[in-house]
Amino acid sequence: MNKVADWLSHKSPVSRKNAAETVFEDLRGAILAGRLPVGIRLPSEAKLAEHYGVSRPIIREAMRSLQTLGLTRSRSGSGSFVISDRQAPELAYGNYSARELIEARPFIEIPAAGWAALRRSEQDMARLLQLCDSMERQEDALKWVRLDSDFHCLIAEAARNRLFARIVTDSRDALMRQSELVNLMADRRVTSNLEHRRIAEAIAAGSEAEARAAMRDHLDEVEQAMTWIIGQRPANS
Repeated sequence: MNKVADWLSHKSPVSRKNAAETVFEDLRGAILAGRLPVGIRLPSEAKLAEHYGVSRPIIREAMRSLQTLGLTRSRSGSGSFVISDRQAPELAYGNYSARELIEARPFIEIPAAGWAALRRSEQDMARLLQLCDSMERQEDALKWVRLDSDFHCLIAEAARNRLFARIVTDSRDALMRQSELVNLMADRRVTSNLEHRRIAEAIAAGSEAEARAAMRDHLDEVEQAMTWIIGQRPANS
């Protein structure tokens, strides 16, 4: 029996709650431990979905984060292959790396939050609070990531500075991939909801100082989570 068939023979059904996180951690653990060795082609989305008892979108979510970690690579028409049993030292989200986001975001999003507190319209405020409500109710991880992206983009727009808005919009895909990874590995969604609510309420109150402080604290927490993720190594390394 080959490695993949042997691995698939051990059924791993997961609960619906946090399904993507469970699938991601199981696949990641199998790769880091060598049960799914470098060079092997992973089972198809359909087979993985059957193996875990989940939908294919959940499998796709987990697979995107494995690629972000540098563990797998998708080849058009051939499937996904394990390319490393060690996480990449520099994580990349398309055009931008994790380091670049961590370094740049405080210089853009903290002042943008402050300006938004001074310049936002009533419509901006209604949309921002509505996004907070939607994130707090949302159970689907990928839909939550999109709402999170909308939240940060709206703050940049509410700052009434086209350069801030353009930079945040340009990095939107990278921000979404980072948010997806952080939620899968660090389980920050509930905490992020609280941080987002604090930012929104400060902007609603027109407090530049509190809006800047709330955004600074939020980005500090994201940086800590990413630092922990980047530092993760298999137990036997």
